[in-house]
Amino acid sequence: MHVQEILSVTLILFSVIDIIGILPIIIDMKKKGVEIESAKASLVSLLIMVGFLFTGEGILKMLGVDVQSFAVAGALIIFFIGLEMILGIKLFREQTGESTKGTVVPVAFPLIAGAGTMTTIISMKAKYQTLDILIAIALNILLVYIVLKGSNWIQDKLGDAGAAVLRKVFGIILLAISIKLFKENFHLVITPDKKLGFMPGLT
Repeated sequence: MHVQEILSVTLILFSVIDIIGILPIIIDMKKKGVEIESAKASLVSLLIMVGFLFTGEGILKMLGVDVQSFAVAGALIIFFIGLEMILGIKLFREQTGESTKGTVVPVAFPLIAGAGTMTTIISMKAKYQTLDILIAIALNILLVYIVLKGSNWIQDKLGDAGAAVLRKVFGIILLAISIKLFKENFHLVITPDKKLGFMPGLT
């Protein structure tokens, strides 16, 4: 276990998860009556990340899906969520009835433990020790829980106007993240002879 490596991985995951960036989505979902359990969402996200750390690449290979294709699909989802935030349009079907419980989908997956996060986790195994990655995941999940738990308080402090501005700003950030993720992986999808390498920007 190395403190410097843990700090590096923690900062990388924090940037990719972007819990502050998805906060406007959480606030918007709650305003629509979607039920989000902070502890459950955090626990499910933790299980997904840890599970993917140990089995992710093998599962994708078993399904015949390479990591780059997985990342491209995640980039497209993030792109359309960003468009919703910026333009105020609805691209995804509204959830009703029992499905108004959004704890697991879309909060835990794909907002927190999404394609970008899981691709990053797989990529970091090439450079960092598994224990360091596990600790970094745990630290990020703790922060995720704090933000989810305090989302109502944050909403009260922001107000409707502040939340609207924050939503559009982070919508642009989500678009930028999705384009970066798409650009870094799409060329590898169309050249399947290339092997999985460490994600650009993480070295």
